[in-house]
Amino acid sequence: MEERARLFVQKHGRKPGLGVLLVGDDAASHVYVNNKMRAAEGAGFYSRTDRLAASSSTDDVLCAVDALNDDPNIDGFIVQLPLPSQVNTQAVLLRIDVKKDADGLHPTNLGAVLMGQGGVQPCTPRGCMRLLAETGIALRGKKAVVIGRSHIVGRPIAAMLLDADATVTLCHSRTQDLATEVAMADVVIAAVGRPGLVRGEWLKPGAIVIDVGINRVGDKLCGDVDFESASQRASFITPVPGGVGPMTIAMLLQNTLELGESKAP
Repeated sequence: MEERARLFVQKHGRKPGLGVLLVGDDAASHVYVNNKMRAAEGAGFYSRTDRLAASSSTDDVLCAVDALNDDPNIDGFIVQLPLPSQVNTQAVLLRIDVKKDADGLHPTNLGAVLMGQGGVQPCTPRGCMRLLAETGIALRGKKAVVIGRSHIVGRPIAAMLLDADATVTLCHSRTQDLATEVAMADVVIAAVGRPGLVRGEWLKPGAIVIDVGINRVGDKLCGDVDFESASQRASFITPVPGGVGPMTIAMLLQNTLELGESKAP
């Protein structure tokens, strides 16, 4: 990433630029944003963080999005979610310039991903696919179970797995007998925000497990998969913390760099 950033500077006469809009005082969001900015600066990016009060209105947030859209030094930016309850999240996401949508959450980009027509891929699903590629196991013909149907992770990753010729089952809170679904899966992706939901004894021996969940239990972070029991059966499993999280940040930087590289010098 650092080498590509140096080449970008040589071509464009400036660093690739990543922006973040942070609204409110959510402690976890502040930690995530600081990690993203630290990674960006370490990779040779220019970074800009705009902070708004928790009491900000939808109009306040839209004005801040417009400022990032108009900044020529910003190649891609994200609006850190969740937003305060009084802010219309959908209106904010729609306001992001598609050509600066580093998180891949604008409906235009999500639609392109769901239709297999390119678009900016959401960072966490893209990171999951990269982790799956690193296992060296071809997904074609494999049965994949995705737990969670959010627009941020579950639905996009299901579409991306389909594009890789996996057979995909998308499970959610109304799924009956989740354990049976998981037991048939060669690949399990858990993204629901329920600590320890997936038990090791549910897993097919040798399954690949990608744990997207980040849950705080007491003073510790844990995933949606019971790591201790699952690691006894899985051939590959991501830890929490330290697994999907850093890969998501890496994909955010890659999306931003690609958005910048796509522009005329």
